[in-house]
Amino acid sequence: MAIRLDPENLLAAYCRGAFPMTGEDGQICWYTADPRGIIPLDKFHVPHTLTQFMRSPRFCSELRIDSDFEGTMCACMASHDGPPWISPPMIRAYGRLHELGFAHSVETWRGGRMVGGLYGVSIGAAFFGESMFHHERDASKVALVHLVNRLRDRGYELLDAQAVTSHLRRFGCVEIPASEYMERLGRALQRTCEFV
Repeated sequence: MAIRLDPENLLAAYCRGAFPMTGEDGQICWYTADPRGIIPLDKFHVPHTLTQFMRSPRFCSELRIDSDFEGTMCACMASHDGPPWISPPMIRAYGRLHELGFAHSVETWRGGRMVGGLYGVSIGAAFFGESMFHHERDASKVALVHLVNRLRDRGYELLDAQAVTSHLRRFGCVEIPASEYMERLGRALQRTCEFV
C-alpha cells in the first residue's frame, strides 16, 4: 500500500522520527533508524584540509540558499549508485514542502553552475538532513559547513543525519540510541527557528 506524501503526512512522520525512502522495488516506505546518526552542532568538526581549501585562492564558490531546490534534489537522486532512494514522486512531495517553507537547499555555485549542495527539512529547532551531492571536489562539504553555521546562528538544536557514514564521521557525526534521539527531537520541536 502506497504511503501518502502530502505535506501534513510528511511533517507528522518527521515529528515521529520517521522518514520516507524509495526501496529497490520502487515502493516508497517509512523508515526509522536505531541507532540514529546526528551531527552535534556544538561539536561540529571541519577537517583541516577543508579549512585550508576554503581559505585558499582556489576557493571562489558562491553559496546560495533555496536558489534551485528541485535541481538540488534531482542532482542528489542522480548522484547515488544503484536503485535511487529518491524518486520523482518524492521530488514533487518535497517540492510542496519547500513551497510551504519547510524544505530547504544549501547550494554551492561556481561560474553560474551548481556544483554541489544538500537539502533537508526544517521543523521547529530541528533540521533533518536528507542528501548531498557534488560535481566538484569538496562542493558538498562546503555546503555542509555553511548549513551548520546557519543552524548555529539561528539557534537550532538538532541536526539529524539519519545514519553515520565515513564521510559524515569526519565532521563529528555520531550514533545515539533511538530513545535518546526522540528525547532530543521532542525538545527541538517545542521551539521555533527560522531557517531563511
